[in-house]
Amino acid sequence: MIFKNLRNQISVVLEHDPAARSALEVIFCYPGFHAIVFYSLSSCAWRNGLKLLGRFISHLGRILTGIEIHPAATVGDRLFIDHGMGVVIGATTEIGNDVTLYQGVTLGGTSLKRGIKRHPTLEDGVIVGAGAKILGPIIIGKNARVGSNAVVVTNVDAETTVVGVPAKVTRAKSQPSKSSFLAYGTPDNVPDPVARALEIALQQVQSLKSRIDQLEAKMNSAEPDDNDNPNNNDNL
Repeated sequence: MIFKNLRNQISVVLEHDPAARSALEVIFCYPGFHAIVFYSLSSCAWRNGLKLLGRFISHLGRILTGIEIHPAATVGDRLFIDHGMGVVIGATTEIGNDVTLYQGVTLGGTSLKRGIKRHPTLEDGVIVGAGAKILGPIIIGKNARVGSNAVVVTNVDAETTVVGVPAKVTRAKSQPSKSSFLAYGTPDNVPDPVARALEIALQQVQSLKSRIDQLEAKMNSAEPDDNDNPNNNDNL
């Protein structure tokens, strides 16, 4: 079972990283692959009651790879961690199948209470761009994309793309296929939500200005001419 999972991990790296030239290169030179190996060992120890050993193996993995995966986390098949340095996956995190994480991603908790879910759930096919932070017991829906450096603190619907701080939806229900892998979780020509908001605000200002000009024109045309006003005649 473990060897089958490792073969799957090698194949997913070869599929998603054009820089990977062979299985041997993945085995010896890819820290994301090494992190999954360490996680498999630490998780096995943790779930068999050897929690200190599990944490120690996880700690070794962090030292050697720069990637921290808590042994209590739940990780699905074919997790792809690209580059990997600085990735943090917390204890109650749940990750589905075919998920991709880039360097600097944090799947963090927002509570200090024990015995509750404190970390996010990433459903199948999620892609999280470099430096993104997903915080709290929220759900990132199936095939959702989180752009680089986004900060996500609320649920994200399936098939949507979110970017920014705090993260906002820029593309909804895009329905990407499994073959349309989006590097860093950001498709081409993603609209900037801030720029779009400014554009809408400017359009509204222009519309209001036009209406004011029309009202002023009507008011000017409705004012009587002083020469036509009999009350303005000189009293002799």
